[in-house]
Amino acid sequence: MTKLIFMGTPDFSATVLKGLLSDDRYEILAVVTQPDRAVGRKKVIQETPVKQAAKEAGLPIYQPEKLSGSPEMEAIMNLGADGIVTAAFGQFLPSKLLNSMDFAINVHASLLP
Repeated sequence: MTKLIFMGTPDFSATVLKGLLSDDRYEILAVVTQPDRAVGRKKVIQETPVKQAAKEAGLPIYQPEKLSGSPEMEAIMNLGADGIVTAAFGQFLPSKLLNSMDFAINVHASLLP
């Protein structure tokens, strides 16, 4: 079984995460998503769709404001994942993180040829 870290934020990303969770070939060790943000006129704090999906699945969730140099990045690197799957995460992934994995895949929603 391939051990993965999933990184994403919007609805599209949540769909990708759910797809990975339904496949027995993958074990999602943790999810990384953007921090919860205030939304709307009343500035109500709203969880990202990926965080909601991760909570439903009982997965550990990391929400660093900036991944580079954060304690969360060190924790993620120590989880023993084989690779990273990103889908509309919204932050650059530091080379140090990428180099600590066997592979990294970026899923993109574009329909361009």
